[in-house]
Amino acid sequence: MQFADEGGRLLPLTMESIGYNPQQEQVSRPDGYHLHHWIETLSGEGILHFGDKSVPLPAGTGMLLLPGVPHRYEALEGKWQTYYLTFGGTSAESILESLEIHFSAFFSWEQEAPLNGMVGRMLERQEAGGDMLGLESSTGIYRFLLTLSKFGQHRSNAPISRNIDKLQPLLNWMESRYGDPDIGLSDLSACLGVSGRHLGNLFLQTFGLSPYAYMVRLRIRKSKEMLIGEPSVTVKTISQRVGFRDVSHFVATFHKQAGVTPEQFRRLH
Repeated sequence: MQFADEGGRLLPLTMESIGYNPQQEQVSRPDGYHLHHWIETLSGEGILHFGDKSVPLPAGTGMLLLPGVPHRYEALEGKWQTYYLTFGGTSAESILESLEIHFSAFFSWEQEAPLNGMVGRMLERQEAGGDMLGLESSTGIYRFLLTLSKFGQHRSNAPISRNIDKLQPLLNWMESRYGDPDIGLSDLSACLGVSGRHLGNLFLQTFGLSPYAYMVRLRIRKSKEMLIGEPSVTVKTISQRVGFRDVSHFVATFHKQAGVTPEQFRRLH
């Protein structure tokens, strides 16, 4: 586990916000949120739209949205009470992958499950103060994710798993070709032998992202590995290695996804 500075930015998991909405308002984020975002229903019912899906959120359900996934949500009728949690951290992606949470996911749980009220208790501890370095909140998020993976029932797991099986050859190909700036939708479609429209639908159903947005996220993830693992290599060189022709475009994209510039990210690590 990494230690934190005064802002807690070097922890493997860091809490940006946590809260309770007694009357959840309508929210629309066409570009998604820049961090991982959890929202769950305490009472009432809402509906969340992402990709081509509309997911109802009654009590005892929640949605974990990955960074950059376009979405919107609103109450179905009457009062919709929610808890929310947003988080990032140096190991957020790897921890979620180890828990086999690879995409934005809908969860439900039984009334007696440990998940019930867990975010509310985290909020109470946060409001009580005393967690100056963010250590308790980091531990709390990790405990929450472990509990979610163990007790949360992922209703759409089967069809998404089938989609991942279909996409796996392409995902492997993208892992080996992310440094090629000339890759386009036609290349991705040809790799699977499907139309561009069908490929787009598969990605939206599985990841809530377009194939291009998925490739951009892959490139940024690879650039993070290089920034940490190769400290003597310049940002410009890394931008070229991960498929960006223009370093300013790389820096702007990295900042949008990570919340810091590549140089700041490198210094933090």
